[in-house]
Amino acid sequence: MNKRLQQFLSAENISQAQFADTIGVARASVSHILAGRNKPGFDFMERMSKRYPALSLEWLITGKGKMYKGDAPEPVQPVQVLDLWQDAPVAQENSPILEEPKPEPPAKIESITSSKKEQHIVKQRSISRIVVFYDDNTFQELK
Repeated sequence: MNKRLQQFLSAENISQAQFADTIGVARASVSHILAGRNKPGFDFMERMSKRYPALSLEWLITGKGKMYKGDAPEPVQPVQVLDLWQDAPVAQENSPILEEPKPEPPAKIESITSSKKEQHIVKQRSISRIVVFYDDNTFQELK
């Protein structure tokens, strides 16, 4: 089975580390399976089948049939995070420029407690990152 797993990784054009990260197992687990020291457990196989639904588990386990279910295999490409601001257009003269909104000063909230007037300051928060999750279990992080 370890030879078939290696064939699968080659067909998908991914490294052992990328594969381990993709299915959410320890990198050492994949290394041990490929070296023949360990056999994959149920959890490993289940994670593989969820992440790579086109892979034939019968082929992987027994060597019977084809590597992929159906006619045309669609290899899953590793997730690649893109820098969306890298190629952002530069504003030219007489063109509208989008500006980031300027943070407003903290809001003051007054409350009366025990006949004393106290002021509570609410801190202004700003977005530091956005993570978009896709239905194919990939994600993209925007900073």
